[in-house]
Amino acid sequence: MNDDFYRIRRLPPYVIAEVNAMRHAARAGGEDVIDLGMGNPDRPPPDFVIDKLCEVARKPSAHGYSQSRGIPGLRKAQAGYYQRRFDVELDPETEIVVTLGSKEGLGSLATAITAPGDVVLAPDPSYPIHTFGFLIAGATIRAVPTTADDEYWRALDNAISHTVPRPTVLVVNYPSNPTAEVVDAAFYQRLVDWAKENRVWVLSDLAYTELYYDGNPTPSIMQAKGAKDVAVEFTTLSKTYSMAGWRMGFAVGNHQLIAALTRVKSYLDYGAFTPIQAASAAALNHGDDYAAETRAIYHKRRDVLVESFSRAGWDVPPPPASMFAWSPLPEKYRDMGSLEFSKLLLKEAKIAVAPGVGYGERGEGFVRIAMVENEQRIRQAARNLKAFLAS
Repeated sequence: MNDDFYRIRRLPPYVIAEVNAMRHAARAGGEDVIDLGMGNPDRPPPDFVIDKLCEVARKPSAHGYSQSRGIPGLRKAQAGYYQRRFDVELDPETEIVVTLGSKEGLGSLATAITAPGDVVLAPDPSYPIHTFGFLIAGATIRAVPTTADDEYWRALDNAISHTVPRPTVLVVNYPSNPTAEVVDAAFYQRLVDWAKENRVWVLSDLAYTELYYDGNPTPSIMQAKGAKDVAVEFTTLSKTYSMAGWRMGFAVGNHQLIAALTRVKSYLDYGAFTPIQAASAAALNHGDDYAAETRAIYHKRRDVLVESFSRAGWDVPPPPASMFAWSPLPEKYRDMGSLEFSKLLLKEAKIAVAPGVGYGERGEGFVRIAMVENEQRIRQAARNLKAFLAS
């Protein structure tokens, strides 16, 4: 049989998997690996969220099929969150759909709106779903920079002027995974105006909205005038409430895109387990204090990481947001490349990081460092690093 399937041919080997396999093997052999690779939160969710999950799970009626687009109370809770946080009004019936994490939502929307041969503009470096969700759907990707400077706007205009067929979708992700870059409200307004002028849909991934530092809250594209005409935004409970394994996210915004996503999802799933949806509504309605505590923890970890790694001999730029630091390789290792450096760091220093090349061609020369270990473990990583660099 021919197993060279069309969509599988469009997916290259997952670079980061090579480092992950080495990490698993090292731990299986009893080695103490400090894992700063995967963005997997190490805190439990709030107690009241777990209590709500258990309470609803005990109801005999809670175990049947749920609603694919999300139970009404959860969609209303997400609308309430956007109202409190961004002063944005959303209609829970037509402008919000619940997704099985933001990753599934992005992939399903790509399936809903992409025809083979469509051109999609996506950042490089970027989180893999921002490109491969569309590649799986048959699109062609044209890369644009991650940094929102003059080069970014030139890249957008060049893409519109010189790409055949013209791009139909633009993906943005701020705070960025992996680079941790942020933008202001003026950027989103300019982006919405550009998208309306050029008839381009905008998909905004706002997964790290509550992990901002130095007193600078991150904005939403939905705050821009006219955003609902051209944009949808994805959020998730994974990082804000430490609910990564619960797979709970949302898409909000343009009613046409929300309707398309809702229709595709209705063919693919029956929605998340109802007790998870009820507990997620509790998180959104009552979790603001927990989100602030989580932000403070990551802020301290960031400061410890930057300070201790610098003293060890590796200058790590302080990220303004997200749970990641995006750092150039130490100077003496820059010719090695990010994958080989990550493998060497794991082998010799017992520190796992994610090689930047796994996030796109422009990620080469960098690694992503996840702040998912406590301050004591980060300082231990710095001690390991110092010995490694000295050798």
